[in-house]
Amino acid sequence: MRSSSPKGDSAPKSASGSLKNDKAQKDSPYEAAKKAAQRSALNALKRARRAADKAGVQLSDWEDEFLGSVSDRVKTYGRAFADPEKGAPGQSLSAMQARKLKEIAKKAKGESRNPSPLAGEGGRRRRSDEG
Repeated sequence: MRSSSPKGDSAPKSASGSLKNDKAQKDSPYEAAKKAAQRSALNALKRARRAADKAGVQLSDWEDEFLGSVSDRVKTYGRAFADPEKGAPGQSLSAMQARKLKEIAKKAKGESRNPSPLAGEGGRRRRSDEG
């Protein structure tokens, strides 16, 4: 069977003429941002684990399980939370997951956690009894 192409290319082509152009047309900007957020979340999870290993910091069982389960969910579903109210559209991690990830990364770097500015004060200032 002879190909109609002068180079002998017999690969099926789409209506647009190129397989490469079809993939570029399928990915909308929303899909591209979603995939970028997914890669970013996975990289942040890997960095936190690597930093802890490199620094010799022992992660708690909960932190270790958190990093593993969130990573699995992001790989499987593209995001690690089901409730859309818990995170921004197009994000792979919820607000609390991102916060906990930052805390784990700080622990791995040896930085102390910043407690809330009201911690230790009871949240409110007391009146003095002096009069």
